[in-house]
Amino acid sequence: MSDLAPLRAKGHAASLAANKDDSPHARKSTTPPAAAAGSAGIVSQLRRAILDGTYGYNERLPPERELASHFEASRGTVREALRQLEEMRLVTRRVGSGTFVSHRQFDAQEDIAEVTSPLELIEVRLALEPHMARLAVINANARNLERMRESLQRVENAADPEGFSRADEEFHMVLAECTGNPLIVWLYRHINDVRAHAQWNAMKDQILTPERILEYNTQHRQLYTAVARRDVEAAVNTIKEHIEKAHRDLLGVRAT
Repeated sequence: MSDLAPLRAKGHAASLAANKDDSPHARKSTTPPAAAAGSAGIVSQLRRAILDGTYGYNERLPPERELASHFEASRGTVREALRQLEEMRLVTRRVGSGTFVSHRQFDAQEDIAEVTSPLELIEVRLALEPHMARLAVINANARNLERMRESLQRVENAADPEGFSRADEEFHMVLAECTGNPLIVWLYRHINDVRAHAQWNAMKDQILTPERILEYNTQHRQLYTAVARRDVEAAVNTIKEHIEKAHRDLLGVRAT
């Protein structure tokens, strides 16, 4: 049997409380908060508790029957609340095991690279880099384009996965600099920090075959040409295809 963890209250909302001692039967009697009526209220209470860190990453939430009892709600209402929390990517429900917190807390000392998977990294790149390409076409000056050309030569001349990876990071960093936006440059430096993490290094030799390096470099040259010609559509389409290919290649490695 699982103890209900305390739900931190904000404003006038009351909290659920549970004693945590060595006995699984130890409980404090609680009165469910009025704000918890209905699935929306339960979502609000549990979401706050997860974001506050009351329920930690990968911690199992109480069973539906305990939540239903404490919130004075039907199990169907609790089940709907948990479904909504899963849609918010705060929890993961595992058949036969229960519901577990998937939200991860970070502080200033924690290295984001430690908890970001290669697939999550590519999702972020796919969200950011098409707009980088668009801004690069609009804002790149002659010096930016020269640096991009030099970076292209280095990535095309890279002969092994390690050298290619370093040159590839530089090429995309130069693309960020071509935007003329200092915040994007700052963000992309952090993206490259994550790219340098051991999780990616472990897959590098499997993904970066000579054939794939050649394909990636074909796209790199197409991207440079589009930026130099001020062709927004071609630049955006090329970078999307480039990152989507990296995504497919990564999934292929993970499936083997």
